Amino acid sequence: MDLQRAWLERGALARLLWPLSLLFGALAAARRALFRAGLLRSERAGVPVLIVGNVVAGGAGKTPSVIAIVRHLHSHGLQVGVISRGYGRATQDCRQVLADSLPQETGDEPLLIRRVTGAPTFVARKRIEAARALLAAYPQTRLIVSDDGLQHLALRRDVEICVFDDRGIGNGWLLPAGPLREPWPRACDLVLHTGERPAFAGYRARRALAAEAIDRQGEKVPLASLAGRHIVAVAAIARPQGFFDMLRDAGVKAARCIALPDHHDFKDWSPVDADTTVVCTEKDAAKLWRVQPDALAVPLVFEPESAFFAALDAKLSSLDG
Repeated sequence: MDLQRAWLERGALARLLWPLSLLFGALAAARRALFRAGLLRSERAGVPVLIVGNVVAGGAGKTPSVIAIVRHLHSHGLQVGVISRGYGRATQDCRQVLADSLPQETGDEPLLIRRVTGAPTFVARKRIEAARALLAAYPQTRLIVSDDGLQHLALRRDVEICVFDDRGIGNGWLLPAGPLREPWPRACDLVLHTGERPAFAGYRARRALAAEAIDRQGEKVPLASLAGRHIVAVAAIARPQGFFDMLRDAGVKAARCIALPDHHDFKDWSPVDADTTVVCTEKDAAKLWRVQPDALAVPLVFEPESAFFAALDAKLSSLDG
């Protein structure tokens, strides 16, 4: 966490790491040049590809953005598939993500996307392999959405969406002196801000918790019914405090908040007693339910502004022209 704080300003630690950021930048620029020159191969999937990624290390709201985009495209009758690397999984192969897949085999974020959207979802270390497997299994797919992969230049893309949270670009330096994976500004089609305080121009999204939690069987439990219970809140996401703050704003008073590293596997979790109600994020639920079956997951309501979808629709329409 010290490094995360250092990335917000150009203090002593950031300045100490700055020479390494010059090396990182030079290597990244050389790699981009090799792709432009054709010395490294960039391949097309066969259908348009939309990348939802970020230039800042760490979670910035990519997965909720992917879910919102897929749902929007579904509402327009478009057959959409999703690909991902499947960060945090123990497997290395290319595989389809099913609703009953294990998170350690597919990654927690691809599993969440598959469960809440129903879109065909594949994971692979090389995203072009995931795209080809998806199209082979679902040839009616007309668009592929990639969860992350902005810097994965081996996969050619038609639309790029850069997602930012309230950190913006931090101190504006490249890794490891700052949070940037590549220099900003850089060309992209759309910028989407997932936080409350956008640092620069772009479209905005509203974030809030759903009014109801869900249990392991999919039954809904109103958050209002949790009043008076002894609550333990747990989150293993990039910024757990955001979840805890939203719980408080929704009227859920947690006696204890447990913040764990992003993608934590919960193998070391000790079940709490029956008098305690555990609430978690929807992303964590598939893993936590294995060791705490009575935990309640609180879904995130994530709504990009209508102007964002209008701009996205216009961009996708231009691909058909």
